[in-house]
Amino acid sequence: MSAPSFTNPETIALHAGWRADPTTGSVAVPIHQTTSFQFQDTGHAARLFALAELGNIYTRIMNPTVDVLEKRVAALEGGVAGLALGSGQAATTFCVMNLCEAGDNIVSSTDLYGGTWNLFANTLKQFGVEVRFVDPADPEAFARATDARTRCWYAETLPNPKLHVFPIAEVAALGRRLGVPLIMDNTAAPVICRPLEHGAAVVMHSTTKWIGGHGTSIGGLVVDGGNFDWEAHAERFPTLNKPDPSYHGAVWTQAVKPLGPIAYIIRMRTCLLRDIGAPMAPMNAFLTIQGLETLPLRMERHCANALRVAAHLAQHPAVAKVIHPSLMEGEWKRRADAHLKGGYGSLMGIELKGGKEAGQRFIEALRMFYHVANIGDARSLAIHPATTTHSQLSEAEQAASGVTPGYVRLSIGIEHIDDIIADLDQALAAATGPGMKAAAE
Repeated sequence: MSAPSFTNPETIALHAGWRADPTTGSVAVPIHQTTSFQFQDTGHAARLFALAELGNIYTRIMNPTVDVLEKRVAALEGGVAGLALGSGQAATTFCVMNLCEAGDNIVSSTDLYGGTWNLFANTLKQFGVEVRFVDPADPEAFARATDARTRCWYAETLPNPKLHVFPIAEVAALGRRLGVPLIMDNTAAPVICRPLEHGAAVVMHSTTKWIGGHGTSIGGLVVDGGNFDWEAHAERFPTLNKPDPSYHGAVWTQAVKPLGPIAYIIRMRTCLLRDIGAPMAPMNAFLTIQGLETLPLRMERHCANALRVAAHLAQHPAVAKVIHPSLMEGEWKRRADAHLKGGYGSLMGIELKGGKEAGQRFIEALRMFYHVANIGDARSLAIHPATTTHSQLSEAEQAASGVTPGYVRLSIGIEHIDDIIADLDQALAAATGPGMKAAAE
């Protein structure tokens, strides 16, 4: 019996893509820890390789455990199909390379995770792909940077460290008029934002973060919105509209029509994943599914705790600035309210009055918060981006992405709010000296 269809995220996270194992009746998704799959006969094998039907051939390309995660996240985002990968970085890379050839370009927001910036600014150059960075404060900047070789636009919904919510609807509308799809990294805003509803064509996640939520498994996932007409702009997307010599001349927009509007994600699976690798391991998919099943509930607590922490730190005498969408004003607050539903996320940045040295002392004084290079964990986390996650960037690049020397990033977990605030207060007191300790008390 197939899983019924639902529209509410709390139910989707538990039921989409799976009901029970038809052989054993298992309610929990089994871990299919296998490399290969037995074909029914030679005809069945031929149909699978010809894409006449979809099914399991080899775990590098598809696996039943991974398939459930793909279907569930695709349903959560309102897309038509998903592809799970070995990391969020692999997901970002595949999103771009699925459309680009040497000589092509993409336009990206400057507000990016440091690893993505480095991938775009440096590594993609080795493959002849140019990335043009623009400030998302001006949506029209994306259009001005676009030419005939621009294959996509890329941005993060809730980018750290600036935490300025990206103007998805405005930029997506501009792109569609030009025939350019918007790809959104929605890692920091699962459940509270659905970029496809605002006009994005593709959504990706680092499932390592909130979706997995427990710091156990690295992964990434791409969701095809099925809402972009790749054929209508065939000259802009040769990888999807010209015969593919790597798959017996298949024209992807034509070859998969009987299967639905999934040309983008099918090419990614059958070409990039086949040739480059980077699949998600079945065990990691299983563990990520466990996290996904409680994601909507965790996001409620994440967001509620972060709202309380932001308000508390905004009044703290040791804190010069708190960066959180709930405290923003004007256009940035309007964008947050337009795109985020049910909370403002659990990331925030703080600038201490004592600068870089105070920020480092603050992190080292934390007792409950973990000092790790991760976000979106059920536990509360802290880090100093300028010397860690964004350290490969130049000072100018750090400034463009919103990282200052004294910036501290907090990822607020689901612990009791009193314990979170108590740990922050004692660390601030320790970081800023006896005088500030007395003031804080």
